[in-house]
Amino acid sequence: MSKIFEVMRKDGAINIEEVHDERSGLPNAPIEQFAGLTGAPDVGSQETERLVSLRVSALAPIFPASAESHSAAAEQYRIIRTKILHSAKKPRSIVVSSACAGDGKTVTSINIAASLSLKSTASVLLLDADLRKPRIAELLGINVAPGLTDVLSGRASLAEAITRTREFPTLSILTSGEKTQNATELLDSEQWRRLIEEMKDRFSTVIMDAPPAAVLADYDLLQSTADGVILVVRPDNTDRTACAKILQSIAKEKFLGVVLNCVPEWLLSKSSDYYYYATK
Repeated sequence: MSKIFEVMRKDGAINIEEVHDERSGLPNAPIEQFAGLTGAPDVGSQETERLVSLRVSALAPIFPASAESHSAAAEQYRIIRTKILHSAKKPRSIVVSSACAGDGKTVTSINIAASLSLKSTASVLLLDADLRKPRIAELLGINVAPGLTDVLSGRASLAEAITRTREFPTLSILTSGEKTQNATELLDSEQWRRLIEEMKDRFSTVIMDAPPAAVLADYDLLQSTADGVILVVRPDNTDRTACAKILQSIAKEKFLGVVLNCVPEWLLSKSSDYYYYATK
């Protein structure tokens, strides 16, 4: 078993403090959450669902080998999980997006979903809804198809496309599927609207990794059918003007909060072992 799963099981949450690696180009900076983010339906006995072990070699540079030295990062994901589960909005389907590419929305989506799935009563679906530049299958080492585009195009059923994970019994994954030239049309369809309702019926929480909000119309179509929106912001990468516009555009009833990614240690924090956070 990968060291990351040992870390997650020990801490009870996903510990994803990022470290610099030549291959990933990630900076040596911690992940920190900031903002007011805030039960388990039967998944069904679907014999066709795939059961796999996740391979996280692509993520190895990001994850620490020692849980003890990075417990603050894990605590931030526990905080995010708690705020989601206890939110007055009771979101069942959540879009995770960003203002720009490179802000870290996909890694954040993966870790929020996995953190939620550590609750024994949960049934969580991680959905790669970034149909133009999907990353989840690559990062987790699973097949990209069948996936969302295959379900929406009628080439596969939802049960056939879902991947179940041995490491996280309550976590399921729906990858992006085969690449398509008509992503917008697939998401702007009655099939998509029916599918999201079916997923909400089957899972306690659906976490959707969406395209950057400032780039494509796909984000608007996804968030229009979601219960909540989380925006990932990376201070050393995010375009502030674009971010401000997106924050203003998110409907108040859907806005769950912001996750600040790759944030250097706050100068007023009590010690190097603490991460600053606040609520709306």
